[in-house]
Amino acid sequence: MPVSGIGGRKKKASKLYKVGQDFRISTSAGWNMENFDALGVGPVLYSPRGKRSFPPLLETPRLLIARSFGRPPADWEPFHDFWLVSHRMKNVLETVDREGVAFLRCETRSLRGEAPVYWLCDIVRELDVIDEEKSNFEVLDDGTDFRRYRLMTPDSSYVFREEVIGAAHVFRARFLNQVICDQAMKDACKVAGLKGLRFGDAYSNWA
Repeated sequence: MPVSGIGGRKKKASKLYKVGQDFRISTSAGWNMENFDALGVGPVLYSPRGKRSFPPLLETPRLLIARSFGRPPADWEPFHDFWLVSHRMKNVLETVDREGVAFLRCETRSLRGEAPVYWLCDIVRELDVIDEEKSNFEVLDDGTDFRRYRLMTPDSSYVFREEVIGAAHVFRARFLNQVICDQAMKDACKVAGLKGLRFGDAYSNWA
């Protein structure tokens, strides 16, 4: 919903984007978390239930980067329930919206000399931002505490409550389990030349 601006004018709602991995990168990233079994989290690294954060770990995550594993890691790589990001990706996220993100530094080593710095990243801000009355989508509900939104038809779409977003530039939409960003964050990533991200229409299915 537009909000009043200076002089009583309506402020145009910011364009919103879903953030994911660039589908054009089809090859595997050349890194491996070599001490994953020693982290003490089981087979999958999940955020604790109730509030986004990193779970307690028994060791610092340790990455081995090797060309034999695949291509060089991009700035934004999916890893279980989180993202693995480069130092320059971290700088952009912190500069644009420090309150919306959290980071955990990984130890890195390379078989070809000095290794770049990488971080586990979590988008910790979660907003109940979807206007259910104005949106057109299906609600998946198994009768417990599970609840998800899903677009099922070509004319399905989400309507976002602008007053809930406020000054946030990046967030997770509750029940959508999707990272959303605004134009300012998208533009900052483009200016920095970041690789590995894909921005799609947040209101409907991927274009």
